[in-house]
Amino acid sequence: MLLAGKKVAVVGLGASGISAARLCAKLGASVVGMDEAPIDTLHACGPLGSITGIDVRSTEFRSESFLGFDLVVVSPGVPDFESLRRATAAGVEVIGELELAFRSLATPIALVGGTNGKSTTSALVAAIFEAAGKRVFLGGNFGTPLSDAVGGAYDVHVVEISSFQAERVPTLRARAHALLNVTDDHLDRYASFGDYADAKGNPFVTMTGEDVAVVPHGDLLCEKQARRGHASRVTFGIDENLATVAPHGDRLVHRGSGLEVARSSFRLAGTHNLANACAAIGVVGAFDLGTLAEARVHIEHAFSSFEGLGHRCSLVAELDGVRYYDDSKGTNVGASVAALVGLVEPKAVLIAGGRDKHGAYEPLVDALRAKGRALVVIGEAAERIALAAKGALRVEHAASIDDAVRIARGLAAPGDAVLLSPACSSFDMFANYKERGDAFVAAVRSFRGNHA
Repeated sequence: MLLAGKKVAVVGLGASGISAARLCAKLGASVVGMDEAPIDTLHACGPLGSITGIDVRSTEFRSESFLGFDLVVVSPGVPDFESLRRATAAGVEVIGELELAFRSLATPIALVGGTNGKSTTSALVAAIFEAAGKRVFLGGNFGTPLSDAVGGAYDVHVVEISSFQAERVPTLRARAHALLNVTDDHLDRYASFGDYADAKGNPFVTMTGEDVAVVPHGDLLCEKQARRGHASRVTFGIDENLATVAPHGDRLVHRGSGLEVARSSFRLAGTHNLANACAAIGVVGAFDLGTLAEARVHIEHAFSSFEGLGHRCSLVAELDGVRYYDDSKGTNVGASVAALVGLVEPKAVLIAGGRDKHGAYEPLVDALRAKGRALVVIGEAAERIALAAKGALRVEHAASIDDAVRIARGLAAPGDAVLLSPACSSFDMFANYKERGDAFVAAVRSFRGNHA
């Protein structure tokens, strides 16, 4: 990307913005990095202001004019606003950080998107590539910004992509893009569910017949998004014989290529994780992993050594015949439904609540009618969730995670599960979902210690 001598604005100086600003400066641009945080806070996040070519500013950027810039790079956490629209109308190019990085990469990208399951699937895809001996970058929404990969010696880039990151990607092209699902989320940012779904599907638009779109079999919404481009489609499923990649007896089979993988090599529990495994096979099938026999060995090795990611339906402990699971990463209704339905236990006490994302809780209540022993609600969304579940099952309120675990322990019967899967973000009570999950784990272990 030719940026030498250009004037670039980077809006939002979180991790992605900082990475984008550094890349632009490295490419010879004069960069103005803008954020609404106090300047001392910005400098405390890293030596950004000491890099030649970067001017760090604390500003109300929504009132800024961007007409004097050659390029504006918007961080994913920053929603659209009027000044950006005016700049676009005046001919200033406004792009996202992923688009910026893509324009400087020479090796292919595998994208994994969706409301739920994308982190686990991204990690599985990366593990398979690594087992095949490829040099792999794993990042994007997963943690490390893609701009950090520019200049690195990678054979493939595995990028978890959020809807926010997919908003401004006019030329980003993936060799394979998996859209795992689209359920209600982030309706505090998007005007409608349709707008959210369209953001998720944006990366399909630039794909060609040489690329592969991976979508769940029978999911008309995801298939509609995939048809926005020209990629060939591979479907996945867990119980559909018509899916391209699906379980068949003791094998996971890619019907398009003839690849067969031992189902027993995949160790993670839950039907949703089995679907993620099938999606991962669909993604890596777009790349050269050697012969079918070699590809099978690589995938089985990756599956057998993959232990899952933290705070995603992780078994914490078993007390008095009750298993306690940490699914703090379940930050929307669809994720919590998948976690609840995927439990091997016949009944569960669900701990849910946090900062409301303004979606509907009825799908969660439907799952609780079939699977729930009781519901414990916490946080800002407690009243909304309790109201939706009224009459469906027993509902209790808790003031804290410790209180929620104590109440849930009293409600669960031997053979049940206690599941923390909040269906909400964590920002009402915690800095992030990890802190929330750690608090749950600590609470459970305190009871285990007392029990011992």
